[in-house]
Amino acid sequence: MSNSFKRRDGFEGEKLISIPQKVWRDAKEKDPVLFPLYITHIGYFPKASFHYRERRKGCEDNILIYCLQGKGHYILDDKRFEVHSNQFILLPATDRYMRYWADETDPWTIYWVHFTGNGIDSFNRSLNINIARGPVNIPVNEKAVEIWQNIYQTLEMGYSVENLCSACFCLYHMIATFLFPERHITTEKNEQGDIITQTILNMRNNLGKKLTVEDMAVLHKLSVSHFSNIFRKSTGMPPIDYFIHLKMQKACQLLYADGVKIKAVASDLGYDDPYYFSRIFKKYIGTSPEQYRITAKNTG
Repeated sequence: MSNSFKRRDGFEGEKLISIPQKVWRDAKEKDPVLFPLYITHIGYFPKASFHYRERRKGCEDNILIYCLQGKGHYILDDKRFEVHSNQFILLPATDRYMRYWADETDPWTIYWVHFTGNGIDSFNRSLNINIARGPVNIPVNEKAVEIWQNIYQTLEMGYSVENLCSACFCLYHMIATFLFPERHITTEKNEQGDIITQTILNMRNNLGKKLTVEDMAVLHKLSVSHFSNIFRKSTGMPPIDYFIHLKMQKACQLLYADGVKIKAVASDLGYDDPYYFSRIFKKYIGTSPEQYRITAKNTG
């Protein structure tokens, strides 16, 4: 690609905001707890012919790029990748060599955002965001585009603490639509949810019962072992543990209500023995039902 045609920005129809460092210094100094992550740059480049960026010393920010149309390429450290439509890349903050550019014949259309924070390295480790991770396929992410528009419009209105805070809170939601897309897919009303969603809804509708894994598996005509494996893989815990978590969540809501006895709460959630219920509650919530009620009332 000829140097004379390399462009960082300046594309027809583009949107671009770069927040001055002083804005963030002042905001973090005033309210540091509000900005564990914050946006440094945000943009939209349609059909970005000759788009090209080279960062020899890497970038202090995470860079999220969502490709809607066309193609792009990037090199991170010594690995080269090609990015297609309905793919995203999330490049971690790094000091490694980095270069990315639009395809010459089919230039990409991208929404992108840079973000960072004091704990960005820990954030990336916790979510397994690393330089080896290549482009990720994703269904059309209308929710992310909607959130991006909200962030951009908010920042266009100025850098008040309220606007900065709103934009950064929305950033988490936007990231979540990429990292956990199955949690954010909008389904038609006449469509059945997936197995996990159906199971959790069934659990919530039967908190007063003593469901078994067999009861759950038979609803989907699956073996107990296969059902348990896919449920644990999706939620991170066995089905019965998840069911108990939902019961204890409901117990917390009931205990907050005035005049409701612990024995009645236990009974409503399918526990005949209130003492056994209290032991389970303490195991999952970390305190007894009596103490939880007192603490909740004092802090509510």
